[in-house]
Amino acid sequence: MSPVLLFSFVTGYFLMLLVVAYRTSRNSNNDSFFIGNRNSNWTLVAFGMIGTSLSGVTFVSVPGTVGDFVGNSHKAFSYFQVVIGYWIGYFVVAFVLLPLYYRLHLTSIYNYLQTRFGNIAYKTGALFFIISRTIGATARLYLVINVLHIFILKQMGVPFPVTTFIILLMILLYTLEGGVKTIVYTDTLQTTFMLLGLIVCIVYIMNHLGMSVTTTLQALDEKGFTSIFNTDLKSKGYFLKQIIGGMFITIGMTGLDQEMMQKNISVKNLKDSKKNMISFSVIMVAVNFLFLLLGGLLYLFLLNSGASYAGHQLILNGKNVIGDDLFPTIALNYLPKAVSIIFIIGLISALFPSADGALTSLTSSFCIDILGLKGRTDKNEKEIKRIRMTVHTSFAFLFLLCILVFKWIDNKSVINIILELAGYTYGPLLGLFAFGILSRRRLPENWSITAVCLLTPVICYFISKYSTQWMGGFQIGIELLPINGILTYLGLLMISKRPVPVN
Repeated sequence: MSPVLLFSFVTGYFLMLLVVAYRTSRNSNNDSFFIGNRNSNWTLVAFGMIGTSLSGVTFVSVPGTVGDFVGNSHKAFSYFQVVIGYWIGYFVVAFVLLPLYYRLHLTSIYNYLQTRFGNIAYKTGALFFIISRTIGATARLYLVINVLHIFILKQMGVPFPVTTFIILLMILLYTLEGGVKTIVYTDTLQTTFMLLGLIVCIVYIMNHLGMSVTTTLQALDEKGFTSIFNTDLKSKGYFLKQIIGGMFITIGMTGLDQEMMQKNISVKNLKDSKKNMISFSVIMVAVNFLFLLLGGLLYLFLLNSGASYAGHQLILNGKNVIGDDLFPTIALNYLPKAVSIIFIIGLISALFPSADGALTSLTSSFCIDILGLKGRTDKNEKEIKRIRMTVHTSFAFLFLLCILVFKWIDNKSVINIILELAGYTYGPLLGLFAFGILSRRRLPENWSITAVCLLTPVICYFISKYSTQWMGGFQIGIELLPINGILTYLGLLMISKRPVPVN
């Protein structure tokens, strides 16, 4: 298909987002940008969060895992173990963290750390969020931008850095003014298109192969693509590790993440915010299953088209298409033009929610938590807006630099990178919040808090690297995040003081 035609659809989609952004950002102020004036509709937030949580990584990377290998067998539906953990984690967020945030009327969730432990803990928590979200968001962005570059802009002679700049400029333009107030609506729109792309691709491939849902699952089972639970205790993919790790990833990457919680606390009240989280969790499980089903269908489609396994590679026309290349290769080269266009729209719909929310939340956190702009009386609304826009643009430039680094690394499975990095960066946040909620002890108002939070990821790195040698072949997987959180908790316990008695 002509790359110019595909790019025209990308441009048209972006112009539509600009129109939505213009309409929703009229009469907006700084409070609209940061928390949507606490007036967001919970159903829109719940639906829009699907696109933010899934992102381009789920859209491209999850289907590719089905026919990939771990040991001598396919990974199949083993990612669903992590999804089960996600689902449990959402209930912890809904019934433990959300009530805390609403009770304290927080704009930034890291203000809780200030209330509980003081300014150093507050700044440390915000710093770890900024690092975590910047790395995670740019990894997600890299994956989708790379697909758009390879299949569209590269063929038009556009270099990868220019591709990245163009897409980030698009995102910057429609988020600069309205912030959360705008992205609640744009994310809803984009989630709709993303799910449309998913369903259309599933239905087309099923019809092409002459299969129903039942016969598809039977065919996948015969190929060994449907197994979910890994019972090898020493493996990284052992089911209890995956479920526990997935639960804490949700608690960390959703409940302790300003981007995700910024949208939740923009809902009018706690009751509606809980509804948002629970309904969102159910939909997330169903959508992730559909992405795994699509992955199985894509492998069946390839095998039916003459592809064959050579060791741990699946070769089609001399190219290995296992992993992140699977879905875009088939969608843009082997499916009808109409389906290819829907795929591209679905892909960019998965791209933008993960980027617009990240830019907005990072801007909010830096302005509120690091610069302390919330409640400043020495600056008027116009001055705060100017600073906010400068910070917003600066983060977009930082995103550009990070994406270029990921291009240089060029890993074939971005979802594995994100889950691994989350273990290092969200662990200290988990430990800080857990210590505040589960313990009544005080922390010293000095930089020893930051030192503990910086030291524990380093310890976790060595535990992960040498676990097979130290623990008889036992491999550390995504349970690294709770391990990191526990070590942070113990470190904070060591430097803590007894609570001040209440008279």
